[in-house]
Amino acid sequence: MIKHLLSGADLDAATATQILDTAVELASLAGREVKKLPTLRGRTVVNLFYEDSTRTRISFEAAAKRLSADVINFSAKGSSVSKGESLKDTALTLQAMGADAVVIRHPASGAPHRLANWVDGSVVNAGDGTHEHPTQALLDAYTIRARLGRLAGLHVVIVGDVLHSRVARSNVLLLATLGAKVTLVGPPPLIPVDIVAALAPGVQVGYDLDAALPTADVVMMLRVQHERMADSYFPSAREYARRYGLDGARLRRMPEHAIVMHPGPMNRGMEISADVADSPRSTIVEQVANGVSVRMAVLYLLLGGRGA
Repeated sequence: MIKHLLSGADLDAATATQILDTAVELASLAGREVKKLPTLRGRTVVNLFYEDSTRTRISFEAAAKRLSADVINFSAKGSSVSKGESLKDTALTLQAMGADAVVIRHPASGAPHRLANWVDGSVVNAGDGTHEHPTQALLDAYTIRARLGRLAGLHVVIVGDVLHSRVARSNVLLLATLGAKVTLVGPPPLIPVDIVAALAPGVQVGYDLDAALPTADVVMMLRVQHERMADSYFPSAREYARRYGLDGARLRRMPEHAIVMHPGPMNRGMEISADVADSPRSTIVEQVANGVSVRMAVLYLLLGGRGA
């Protein structure tokens, strides 16, 4: 097993499948009266979040606690970071505290890779800038496999703001590794073709959502990240919804077995209509629940086999 999980590129097919299979086993804990395992008792997991987060931070915290690890939640707001402390100084502090794993979310792309050079424990990338979010890709893959029974050979259409999406980058890498066919669809300014080609040469790019829907097994909608946009990438929210929003009419163009995904949080009415988001074909709530099991599996495999 790898020591750090920094990128979807860190995972070959065997390692990714091992994580997904382990997550299936750990998910069975949800039905037990006592949901905890003693696996990581005595280990310390630090959630180091420099950006606001709800789903990811709580998911990692729940995962670590269900494995009986000690959890320290570190927020940049109200800490020495707000006084100018560097990431390296924070890393040295965590190292002195004996952190066995550091889960980091940071606005700067590449920050988790730097952190991995400064601490002895494992580092898990929980989102760095517009770069990657590998555990989101893993939970998406887990959800697809749970719903459709496989990943190899499926056609996954990822729609929207690819340029600013760390979720899209990690999914492109992981899904290609696991044998899925990936098509990216969105406004031309939001699909960096050169970056996509470098990530995975077999990925297709299109600009017509309606053309991609009839052959899609999975349609993954991305959040339009207004906060990262310094320029205008499309005429208006209404125009974006008309061309790239997933509504009931477009849902009916998809094969009957096809599912709808979204990493959240959603801009309802823009990327996805309320009736589609809440339909039986939507996996959005499942993705949140599956995130705990997948992150348990990641922490278990990174830390469970190493000596105390």
